[in-house]
Amino acid sequence: MTEQLDVLVVGDLNPDLLVSGADLAPRWGQAERDAEMRLVLGGSAGIAAAGMARIGLRTALCATIGDDDFGVAARRMLVEHGVETTELTTVAGSRTGLSIHLLAGDDRAIYTERGAMVALTAADATAAIERRRPRHVHLAAVYLLPALARDGGAIVDAAHAAKATVSVDTNFDPDERFELPAWLTSADALLPNATEALRLTGRDATTAGDDAGAALAAAAAELAAGGALVAVKQGAQGAFALGGARLPFPGDEHGDRAEIAVPSGIAAFADAVGAGDSFDAGIVRALVDGRPLRDALAFACAAGTLSTRAAGGTAAQATLDEAATLAKELLR
Repeated sequence: MTEQLDVLVVGDLNPDLLVSGADLAPRWGQAERDAEMRLVLGGSAGIAAAGMARIGLRTALCATIGDDDFGVAARRMLVEHGVETTELTTVAGSRTGLSIHLLAGDDRAIYTERGAMVALTAADATAAIERRRPRHVHLAAVYLLPALARDGGAIVDAAHAAKATVSVDTNFDPDERFELPAWLTSADALLPNATEALRLTGRDATTAGDDAGAALAAAAAELAAGGALVAVKQGAQGAFALGGARLPFPGDEHGDRAEIAVPSGIAAFADAVGAGDSFDAGIVRALVDGRPLRDALAFACAAGTLSTRAAGGTAAQATLDEAATLAKELLR
């Protein structure tokens, strides 16, 4: 009999090629530049799944890869990170997706070839839910994967029918349309960053000052109006969360809103690749554990912060004890 999962992650999987150096601006005319490059586990779903496994959740990833060396590498890296690969599908004759990250301090530019990842269907995910009966389902990279954007509602319905809770991290829309899928707010938790929250609700992401804070609060409230928990990631500043009527938080004197600030320098910093995905892993662990809202947000911020200690999304992901220790500091 197939054993039940704690979490089924559904979404994108690809290796990340990290490129860093003193000056990454391209010079045309065949100019050759010196740079440091590393091939690591990537994809929002891939990094989140690795983070969930790292903090002690039995996790499988439902994704599609090609029958090439990058697909072999992606599968191997998942196994090395403790993620079950039985729900991966290999697409014959297709290239595995690849992302190239040009890193500059805490900023980056990303180029992605979607490749085989676009072959993922809602039927793949619903079948995996029926087989594995996970306690929680996490959807990632909605805008990269046409089936998730179009048919994500079927996945949410299947998860709810299996008594699982659902979280969604849409990630950035490479087409920059940010059309809000009709099914999105039927998920139990939405995990955008500040830019995504603003764009998802049709607001200007370039607004500055007090107006920016008001716009972000209004965007989060709009997304939470249907009962979903909305946890908004604000990078090095921390995060805030509100709503969650479908996810009652036990014994939480802070009501339905919480905010966690992350003090500067609280952890060593290498790069921010995948920090939001590690935040997702942390909040999913907290939801599965049934933690109060403010505790859950602190744990998620701790997981995201600690992941920035080394290059790439997975090399420094937090253990359960590491995240719990830093979360206590953030709650003081």
